Amino acid sequence: MAITTPGDLTLSVSDTARGQLKNLIAGQAAERPIGLRVFVQSGGCSGFSYGMGLDENAPQADDHVIDVEGDLRVYVDAYSGQYLDGAEIDFVDELMGGGFTIHNPNAVRTCGCGHSFQTADSAGTARSCSH
Repeated sequence: MAITTPGDLTLSVSDTARGQLKNLIAGQAAERPIGLRVFVQSGGCSGFSYGMGLDENAPQADDHVIDVEGDLRVYVDAYSGQYLDGAEIDFVDELMGGGFTIHNPNAVRTCGCGHSFQTADSAGTARSCSH
């Protein structure tokens, strides 16, 4: 399910990921609504790394706020939005480990760990993954 925000960021959340997130959020005792904050930061084996976590703070002024089917909110800051446009948040359950993952069409190279990536215009060279 693709969701487009007013800032022209398209991000989708798979049904499996949405179900897992709803379960995680339901287990939290929070005074405010909880959203999922997804971000990109410099670093990692390939130049950038993904991050995500539950966030009970109000969205920041530059955040893209994505409403997924009326029961999940995703927050993406403007810097991260340029690297996450068109991406999908998914949840995989595999024998050798699973969890949340991001399928990103902007990534031209990823590390074996699956947590870092490089884009066509990012500077630097990929380094070996040290997990």
